[in-house]
Amino acid sequence: MNLTLLFLLLQDTAVSPDSLAMALEGETITFFDLMVEGGILMIPIILLFLISIYVIAERWSALSRSHTDTARFLTTIEGMLKSGRQGEAVAFCDDVDKPLARIIKSGIKRLGRPLRDIEDAIDNAGKKEIFFLEKRMNWLATIAGVAPLIGFTGTVTGMITAFMDIQSLQGNVNPSDLAGGIWEALITTAAGLIVGLIAFGFYNFLLGKINRSIFELENASADFIDLLQSPAPKKQG
Repeated sequence: MNLTLLFLLLQDTAVSPDSLAMALEGETITFFDLMVEGGILMIPIILLFLISIYVIAERWSALSRSHTDTARFLTTIEGMLKSGRQGEAVAFCDDVDKPLARIIKSGIKRLGRPLRDIEDAIDNAGKKEIFFLEKRMNWLATIAGVAPLIGFTGTVTGMITAFMDIQSLQGNVNPSDLAGGIWEALITTAAGLIVGLIAFGFYNFLLGKINRSIFELENASADFIDLLQSPAPKKQG
């Protein structure tokens, strides 16, 4: 309930219909009204919010698509390589077309060369895939830090304006007017903190998923190298 309405209802005197209507009218504030009252600095905060939502959705989708059944994939590759079907193994990696497949493909294409060359090719492909997994994550980290700062800036400028108004009126200010100016100034801080919390929370969540993916890629790459070093099965004579 609006504070003005509560104050009127608590008075001993009767509440006039006009006063009650005015109180009820001032009680309803829409989300758009809040954004407008927050001032011009709400524009960059809203833009940062939209960018963060885009990055979160895009990275989440990319990480979901990058998942591979590692054990099944390596078993299939092992069977193809041990039967001498190197071309089919490369084609299979192309069909899968996921980070692990692209890394293993780079190693398969260098079969016949020294093991060190194969390891270097896998390492280089792995660095490239890690770069793409971490793509745009720095945007979220930046938004998590910048959005609250913009909010605080809006509050500080709003408070400065409020005190300038007090000075210009030589202290003859209605307390309700002062309170209104203060809560309007605090809107930017609230909005900036909300955007920052969303960006920071999803940054850590997505970073955890990326680290797990990197761990799986490193383990799978090591398993592939071990596979290449394992002795070939003896033919039955």
